[in-house]
Amino acid sequence: MYLYHYGIKELPFTLTPNTSYFFGLPSHKEAIQVLLTALKTGEGFIKVTGEVGTGKTLICRKLLNELPAHFVAAYIPNPYLTPTELRRAVASELNVVLTDNSDQQEFTQRIQQRLIHIHQENRGVVLIIDEAQALPVESIEALRLITNLETESRKLLQVVLFGQPELNDKLSLPELRQLKQRVTFSYTLQLMDSDQVYQYVKHRMNVAGYRGGDLFDRKCCSLLFKASKGTPRIVNVLCHKALMLAYGEGLQKIPVSHVKLSIKDTEAATQTKYTLLISCVGVLVVMIALSFTYFSWLGFAL
Repeated sequence: MYLYHYGIKELPFTLTPNTSYFFGLPSHKEAIQVLLTALKTGEGFIKVTGEVGTGKTLICRKLLNELPAHFVAAYIPNPYLTPTELRRAVASELNVVLTDNSDQQEFTQRIQQRLIHIHQENRGVVLIIDEAQALPVESIEALRLITNLETESRKLLQVVLFGQPELNDKLSLPELRQLKQRVTFSYTLQLMDSDQVYQYVKHRMNVAGYRGGDLFDRKCCSLLFKASKGTPRIVNVLCHKALMLAYGEGLQKIPVSHVKLSIKDTEAATQTKYTLLISCVGVLVVMIALSFTYFSWLGFAL
């Protein structure tokens, strides 16, 4: 690969949510602050939403790493679970042993005993669910019932939901209105602007070990911004492809032409005006050719 060519120790634009590459975008910092504040004040449900590729899982893992020591965390990364499977997943995360044929009543009793024990140690429990929009409606209702466990002063279990905007639609269903009313803190992640894309790309290259001048200048980053609309994941895909193209030609700086080629090769990217112009010219030429053929045929037929 291109590691040695650019003098870096690892690939800087992988799609793995690696917290060592956390850039600290204003939106991401605010989300973390909202989460920590809400958890410290004992709120029941907290929700963070964002479009695909905006860094929800990265923030989720950052939160897990930065939780105060007095919190016990339960993490469910794949919530497409039936109510029974969800209860077992929560129990497993909290080291609660259930029998093979355990029902709702047994689960409630054992979970409550565990939560009370943790509470007596002056600790809190937070359940963090990633991709929460995938939770079936029945499982969301089961989740609400789990959070009914509380003392006179605070909830025994706090829940953080990370999800795509579809999560908002799901929580707006009439049958889930009780849970929606319990969401006391929510935050929506924002996309990057053009300058943030430039700083983001530079940051990731530096974390990977790059010590040279700007590989991606501001003109390149402006194209990256327009094509990605400021979505970090798409920026990563485009940068990785551009680096590979430049490496293949032995270049030490990324030319604009390679960014354009990366955009053209990526379905998730929005075409720039340059690419659109080529496409429109192509369509126009085809239309003119077809028109010419049609009228030639019409004249022949007459």
